[in-house]
Amino acid sequence: MKIHEDRRRKNLGVFLKTRRKNLIPESYGFHSKSRRTTGLRREEVSLLIDVSVDWYTRLEQGRDIHVSSRVLDNIADVFHLDTNERTYLFLLSQQTVPVDTVPQKDTITPSLQTFLDKQGTSPSYITNLKWDIIAWNNAACVVFGDYNKMNRFYRNSIWRAFHSQYMKNILDDWGAHAKKRVAQFRASYSRLYKDPWWESMLNDLILDKDFKSWWDLYNIQESPDGDKLLHHPIAGTLHLGYLSFRWCDNPNLLITIHLPTDEESSDKIKNLINNYELQHKK
Repeated sequence: MKIHEDRRRKNLGVFLKTRRKNLIPESYGFHSKSRRTTGLRREEVSLLIDVSVDWYTRLEQGRDIHVSSRVLDNIADVFHLDTNERTYLFLLSQQTVPVDTVPQKDTITPSLQTFLDKQGTSPSYITNLKWDIIAWNNAACVVFGDYNKMNRFYRNSIWRAFHSQYMKNILDDWGAHAKKRVAQFRASYSRLYKDPWWESMLNDLILDKDFKSWWDLYNIQESPDGDKLLHHPIAGTLHLGYLSFRWCDNPNLLITIHLPTDEESSDKIKNLINNYELQHKK
């Protein structure tokens, strides 16, 4: 254990040292003349992050000292660390990564959309931290409802679980699905409870007796994988397995892919997609 801790502190120190040497003194109001090395001096960094020179020196040397979140925030700001570097700094320092470190924009890159489209007969979509469905493929539209025709509010998967009669009809075990959604919603709610949107959504959902009873259980769940049995109004019975994973560049975005577990379900979805695309070509 001691070996691992020594290695962790050493890596933290080297990381800070390399980033310090990349800084331009003039950008911080210091002169660069008569310097033997590039970057800021340790005493300059200590002044900027409001700690003693001795303390910061020991940090770079990999000594066994405690680093607070406040100091880490100061270091990250002074060193102009990007999201990945800031996360690396906090994790190496054994501190919880602040929510503000995670990108808040729901940006769907062309590559992400192409990834969804390439899933073919596997209904796939991406949800944000609020459980809004913000990107999808045609397979998702023909199975779960045409997201292209819904506004963002109606595309919220938590809201749809309790207010969409279509979702209640197609899910073989709506209760288990909805209860799981509530546990997922609570997990997200605890991270961004200060957002006014959350209070508004919660006030709407809490009027539903099923939601309220499950909300009061305080269950927390992620549900990265599982199975769904659907009763589609056109295709009939569909057997799907699903898996979910977060995008490394923005952990707030959850990618969910539903995989047909038998050839018959895959063929049914393929026919639905063909009809859907034919209608949209007209």
